[in-house]
Amino acid sequence: MLFNSFIFLVFAAIFFAIWPWIRRTPQPRWAFLTAASFLFYGWWDWRFLFLLAGSGLLDYYAALGMEKYPQRRKLMLGLSIAGNIGSLATFKYLGFFSESLNALLNWSGSGMAVPVIHLALPVGISFYTFQSMSYTIDVYRKEIKPTQDILHFFAYLSMFPQLVAGPIVRAKTLLPQLRQCVPITEAAQWEGMQLIAFGFFKKVVLADHLAVAVNAAFGAHDVKTAMVHWWVVMTMFAMQIYYDFSGYSDIARGLGKWMGLDFQLNFNHPYVATSMRNFWERWHISLS
Repeated sequence: MLFNSFIFLVFAAIFFAIWPWIRRTPQPRWAFLTAASFLFYGWWDWRFLFLLAGSGLLDYYAALGMEKYPQRRKLMLGLSIAGNIGSLATFKYLGFFSESLNALLNWSGSGMAVPVIHLALPVGISFYTFQSMSYTIDVYRKEIKPTQDILHFFAYLSMFPQLVAGPIVRAKTLLPQLRQCVPITEAAQWEGMQLIAFGFFKKVVLADHLAVAVNAAFGAHDVKTAMVHWWVVMTMFAMQIYYDFSGYSDIARGLGKWMGLDFQLNFNHPYVATSMRNFWERWHISLS
């Protein structure tokens, strides 16, 4: 489900009509948020819900294992990292690795080949994988205690506003917020509205329109060789990806404000950076 779709507007209207009443007590709050987030994510392809649930269950029980068996903390952390990175690598790079292996086998003259498999890439897999893994890392470092309630954990992991595009919110930041029912002030509602409106403007008006011109340039049959032309195209492409990612991030932060939650700033004017290191510190801050 995309933010800039009609079905999301319907989803959001229903969610925020119920949220003020159900958020008052922890268990119903976590259950409702988890169910809504699974619906949001499963709308694209329900089969990928098993991947989200599997990653979450692995880290939920790995964290509990660290507390129950402190002498095996490193083993539990290793299982968490191996499972998450293995899943991410399989979906992102299985096709690349199998094609590379076939090229190597062909070069060696062995006459052997392996099947080339290209898997559909689940939306947001990088974001929820790193977010889930950050939970076990925080528990391993003893920065937080593992939550005993699985709904509390999945409300954190599957939080729909930032599930597919960030910002990645650390467990030590979000889990305590989910335990509370903080009053949503008019100032927070207004700030949320500004973030959502500006985010939609960046995504729908700027990024999507820039994408039309950029895609036309990259897909043109008669390729222009003028240097100025490609400088303009690449500048437009740079702005397109910035407005796309930061637009989604702003919408997520605005929805969080309406829910009584605070997500961190994710983009801080990266194109005014004075060095590559400074650029990375300003670009997708939660990921870096």
